Amino acid sequence: MSHVGVPRGTVRKRRSLALLTAGVLTIPALAGCSSDSEETSRAVPQDIAPAARDRVADGSTVNWAVDAMPTTLNAFQADADSATTKITGALLPTLFPMDAAGHPKLNPDYLESAKIIEREPKQVVLYKLNQQAVWSDGREIGAPDFVAQWRALSGKDSAFWTARNAGYERIEKIERGSDDLQVRVTFAKPYADWRSLFSPLYPKEITGSPDTFNDGARTALKNTAGPFQLKGVDKAKGTVTLVRSPRWWGEKAKLDSLVFRVVAPKDRTKALADGTVHVTDIDAATADRIALALRDGSGGQPLTHGPGADLTPAAALRSWALAHGSDEKQAEIAQAAREANRKAVVAYGAEQKALRGYAVRKSLEPAYTQLALNGESGPLADDRVRRAVARALDRQELAETVLKPLGLPAKPLGSHLALAGQPGYKDGSGALGDQNTKEAQALLADAGWTQGGAAEKPKDTKAGSEAEKKDAEKKEGEEKKEGTEKAGTTEKSEKADKADADEKKTDKTEAEEKAEKKKAEEKADEDTDADKADRAAAGSDESAASRAEGLYIVGQDDKPGAGPARSAATHVLAPSRDAAAQSIALLRQAGAVSGDSAAAKVTAQDKQPGGAAGAYAPVGTAAPAPASVKGPLGKDGKTLTLRFVLPSGPGSQSLRGVGDRIAAMLEKIGIGTEITKVPDESYFKDHIASGDYDLALYSWPATAYPATDGRPIYAKPEPATDGSLLVEQNYTRVGTDHIDQLFDQAVAELDEKASRELMKQADARIWAAAGSIPLFQRPQLVAVDKKLSNVGAFGFAAPRYQDIGFTDRQAAGSPADRKK
Repeated sequence: MSHVGVPRGTVRKRRSLALLTAGVLTIPALAGCSSDSEETSRAVPQDIAPAARDRVADGSTVNWAVDAMPTTLNAFQADADSATTKITGALLPTLFPMDAAGHPKLNPDYLESAKIIEREPKQVVLYKLNQQAVWSDGREIGAPDFVAQWRALSGKDSAFWTARNAGYERIEKIERGSDDLQVRVTFAKPYADWRSLFSPLYPKEITGSPDTFNDGARTALKNTAGPFQLKGVDKAKGTVTLVRSPRWWGEKAKLDSLVFRVVAPKDRTKALADGTVHVTDIDAATADRIALALRDGSGGQPLTHGPGADLTPAAALRSWALAHGSDEKQAEIAQAAREANRKAVVAYGAEQKALRGYAVRKSLEPAYTQLALNGESGPLADDRVRRAVARALDRQELAETVLKPLGLPAKPLGSHLALAGQPGYKDGSGALGDQNTKEAQALLADAGWTQGGAAEKPKDTKAGSEAEKKDAEKKEGEEKKEGTEKAGTTEKSEKADKADADEKKTDKTEAEEKAEKKKAEEKADEDTDADKADRAAAGSDESAASRAEGLYIVGQDDKPGAGPARSAATHVLAPSRDAAAQSIALLRQAGAVSGDSAAAKVTAQDKQPGGAAGAYAPVGTAAPAPASVKGPLGKDGKTLTLRFVLPSGPGSQSLRGVGDRIAAMLEKIGIGTEITKVPDESYFKDHIASGDYDLALYSWPATAYPATDGRPIYAKPEPATDGSLLVEQNYTRVGTDHIDQLFDQAVAELDEKASRELMKQADARIWAAAGSIPLFQRPQLVAVDKKLSNVGAFGFAAPRYQDIGFTDRQAAGSPADRKK
């Protein structure tokens, strides 16, 4: 399946803290969320048709489809991609590949052992290399290779064009151990993710100088150390050919050769039918074609799908009549159409017959799809609006939309930093809360987005800005000074206000003034009548709003079993100062979710049934009526509409389907969306990376090292000298100092359990910031020749290329591009 999203080799340089302010979230107390124990979860198993090596035949060639020719074979350069990863995985040492559970596991082909031997005064790691491990030129893999790669990636020499240096900058020195097979690495600062280093490991001939590093490894790798070696790169044919390495000391590769062949996603069904590829990622449509082919079998019955399958008997009769009618021109057109359809049916049938030779192997890819909310500017710069968007989403429904039709477990992802089944995974979504339309509407109301707000005159202030806070505090002070007045003074006050307005707005026409006067008088009469009715019913005008039919007042959780409310609430927007108290409550509650005891002190007030009073929006904020009834929300003369950017390519249908469902969910709370579909090739570069979007869907890969790899994705952006933001990989532009600090603590924590706990705390706060909303783990669909074993949907695990091969002895001797 083609991937529309973030390139793998994006810059990972450590940046200093920025000045961008990010809000925090008030949440209700959640039972069980403050536990320090890891959540029990299982990864979806890989689907690779495993077979013992003695059942796999020697010989033959496998063609493996890739999206494009790799622009570089240097995995540490910015333009490295998924093809680079596949190819280097078969050619170069990976010291700690991920296992089926997404955990780094020592690779005995290269290492006898690797461990921390000293923690004080400095961290020291000792690598003991496999004594048989050699480069393809016969030289032993040793300390000089480690030293050269460290110097190239440390960031100290700008002549090396590198996009990844995380961890290498923490190394102080590398030395030879007691013999040539030992490498001793001393760190200047503790580094928890030391296992992530030196993978892939390049020979010193590549990393020893800027020239060879920058250019020498882009199109060729003369010296390798894997079960395969590079035979050639043919850009004209779109192939990269690997052959079995005679210098490989481990278990011999079963295949003679492995060819990575460029096949566009739209052409893969035909490539499978033609026999030009044996392994390829596919989309759901191609998976359906293969499933239908297997279902139809060889019964010889006419196909009930494909070209012409939807032709009704009446349409077929009309087509025949036209083809054999007296109108020669119409007959010629009809005959040509019938012949074209006949050929299409024959071709489709032949393809279906050929597709019976394949199996669809499926699992969950080590990557997740998220909804990104750009918090740099516009409505989403207000954390209340971002949280309202998040609370409007039914993530379970979105997961089922994509995964359930494929027969895969449809469960929303609960973490930004680990996937289900990985060590350290814990569902931290409780820091934001489940889908709740009323709470989402209340958040929008608190942010000033109301019914009729689009017709208001702009106030020249931004939601949540200091100016708004000052205005609210000033208004509150004036209200306290005036005290409680009788309802009969309402009309006088409004007339006085109108007089002031007349002085300021002299440009209004006389007709407009008369209309406003009449409207104000009618409103005063209505208010007076309403006050009288309320006093007659309850003796107090303060409780009128709370008795309105269908009205939900945040903080007044007088639901069944909730107990009495603390006090009556007025049906007005609460002043902004109450939002500060809301943020303080969040720090307690998010701490409870993440296990941060310092921030998890919960008062008796917060423990009331239904959660902390005023959670999600200040006490007294009324949730507006459903937008589907009253229309879109507005503020300062503008409607609440967000730009939703989606890819338009043929492989992105499911992503667009998810986008449509999200748009419908947001419409229910009064948020409009403008969906813009853009070409896949420009989706990331011209929109995601540049910040030209409000909402977007894209994926992040899983990692065994979240403290290292997650840091640039969620780092707080810092301002550049030109006024822009340096965002590293944080394309939502949302971050906090506290999140950065937790990453920094985790990456320096050598106790693995303690480091994971810090990552759980960071994840809870990333949820609370509501810049990134994980939706589901991506499906992984791979079409594979049914005779092939040990290849398919690998899930977390790295492929063992030397084990891939045909279990059918006859197939093993067939040509690479055999016809089915």
